Amino acid sequence: MEENSAQQPLLSSIFENKVTDYSNKTPFLISSAKWILRALLWLIFISWAAWIFLYPSNPVSDLNRKWLRATDGTVFGTAGSIFVVYSAPILVIAILGSGYIYLCGKEEIQGKKGSRLPRFRLWTFPVFVEGPFGVVSAAEVIGIVVFTSYVIWATWALTVRNSELVSLFNLPSKQQSVLMLKLTGLRLGLIGLFCMTFLFLPIARGSVLLRLIDIPFEHATRYHVWLGHLTMFLFTLHGLFYAIGWTIEGRLIHQLMRWKNIGVANLPGVISLVAGLLMWVTSLPGVRRLNFELFFYTHQLYVVFVVFLALHVGDFIFCYAAGAIFLFMLDRFLRFCQSRTIVDVVSTRCFPCGTLELVLAKPASLHYNALGWVFLQIRELSWLQWHPFSVSSSPLEGENRLAILIKVLGDWTEKLERRVSAGQGSETECSKITASVEGPYGHESPYHLTYENLILVAGGIGISPFLAILSDILHRINTAKPCLPRNVMIIWAVKTSNELPLLQTVDMDSICPNFSGRLNLEIRTYVTRESEPPLEEGKALIEPVKSAVFTKTSKGCGMSVLVGTGNIIWSGLYILASTVGLVITVAVLNMLYINPYKIESWWYKGLLFLACMVASILLFGGVVIGLWHFWEKNTSLHETDQDPIESGTRDETTDKSGKQQYINTVHYGLRPDFGGMYTYVSC
Repeated sequence: MEENSAQQPLLSSIFENKVTDYSNKTPFLISSAKWILRALLWLIFISWAAWIFLYPSNPVSDLNRKWLRATDGTVFGTAGSIFVVYSAPILVIAILGSGYIYLCGKEEIQGKKGSRLPRFRLWTFPVFVEGPFGVVSAAEVIGIVVFTSYVIWATWALTVRNSELVSLFNLPSKQQSVLMLKLTGLRLGLIGLFCMTFLFLPIARGSVLLRLIDIPFEHATRYHVWLGHLTMFLFTLHGLFYAIGWTIEGRLIHQLMRWKNIGVANLPGVISLVAGLLMWVTSLPGVRRLNFELFFYTHQLYVVFVVFLALHVGDFIFCYAAGAIFLFMLDRFLRFCQSRTIVDVVSTRCFPCGTLELVLAKPASLHYNALGWVFLQIRELSWLQWHPFSVSSSPLEGENRLAILIKVLGDWTEKLERRVSAGQGSETECSKITASVEGPYGHESPYHLTYENLILVAGGIGISPFLAILSDILHRINTAKPCLPRNVMIIWAVKTSNELPLLQTVDMDSICPNFSGRLNLEIRTYVTRESEPPLEEGKALIEPVKSAVFTKTSKGCGMSVLVGTGNIIWSGLYILASTVGLVITVAVLNMLYINPYKIESWWYKGLLFLACMVASILLFGGVVIGLWHFWEKNTSLHETDQDPIESGTRDETTDKSGKQQYINTVHYGLRPDFGGMYTYVSC
């Protein structure tokens, strides 16, 4: 069955529509600064990555030894020399990248021209669709090949070097085998340490590096998973080779419990490896799906893993991976500061399909785009559980609020639904919902605004981000802001018709009256488990089961702006201050304590270096966070409260003159025929 299908199909002339050009020329100085920064960033990254890749080769190893000898007399010692080569470049990229992102923010939206011919893009072209890695793009295949090649090349090169080294000693065959096992384990540990350098980069949710390449955290997580498997595989082989060698010598227990002052301390390494193995095993797909909470809580052992790794290898070896770990620590502390803020729940709504809408208070200075998402905690339900939800509102919908849709599927969401239902009509009850928020996260740029034609495909609650996109487009058209989309098709599949009211969360005619002349919109909905409309369908489409409840928002109880994806100037200053603080802290510690008192214990120096990392973030970075928070409070004083969003919904597809605004078809008992649709669209 179809409704409103009389009009000509929306995208039949998809490439013939004239599009308003909103793009402006970038000023010469800004453009020049951008190109200089981009070239510098690429130069630093390629040099850093090439040095790591070529480290197993004899020429680079010789250069590395010469560098260490030449800089050994500095106040920072060997640890400082290694930090400059292997960790500092990634911090410099993060600092310079902040400036680059700031300059990019000065540009207007640049459109992508439509074409009948498909275009090849490395980041979006799928190479593998089914397999252990899921959908893998061409760029990801290149990354997998590069890392695999590096591990194979490094293992081969270092094995050849081990063989040459063993041949120099006139040892019995048994001792040669033991020495070869230990040397191989040593090399595998070093390769694992280099892989660990990249392991922590994708999981910093507000990382400047992710913003720099415009890969959101939710997409980058898969790289952490892949690198985690590779890193733990190498570390496991590292420990296994040593264990086999010690077993042959008959000293396994003695060596496992050994904690040397000069040299590598074995017992901390054992503890670190056990913590890593627990995280690895519980993160396997079968275990994670069976018990997600076990995976989540076990993954908090990363603290044990990192601390005892520093105790195991000492300060200078730890510096091979310290840069990436430092960036993760910066992000984690910032997230902690943001999550301490209690956020007002401005309004709630319950829909007949078992979906909740929460509208959260936020300051006008906290910006996001329509593709964003947040982590939400409700303290009345759990102090430990955080759940991700897509934003369902446009950033232009209201400067002081952000909306999310929550599907009731598990224990946590069922408890939330009961609490919201109990508070319907009672402001006192509803005000007891105490929310904390991390985010918003997501793409750095609103790329949905850079295309003339959009086809949005969703199933069930997956419509949430597309509601935000639709609302964003309508608001931009209404306010004449840069917006390239002129043809939008939404294909939405749901199980039952009681999910249809979710579309009414976007009041199109109220947002942009008479938008039909500027936007061609078609919505195709497929109700797969019903063969015909239920009785009183019109009423179901208009009214949710439970009306909205609004609470009085207290000034200063919105989401905190202390987020890595927030103000890029403050984010850059936070990284810069913490990095400078680390240099100062380590220098003072070396001058006043380590060098005068001739501290030589590797494990102790590793612990002190880790303590310097923590102290620099708390002291130097904390000052920037304090100023950032003060700026937020000062800015919020000038914000004006806005009226709550009305809870009523309308199902209007026509404007005041009676002209149909958009095409809205509902198909019952059918599933989308994507092959036919895409063929139809491309004609």
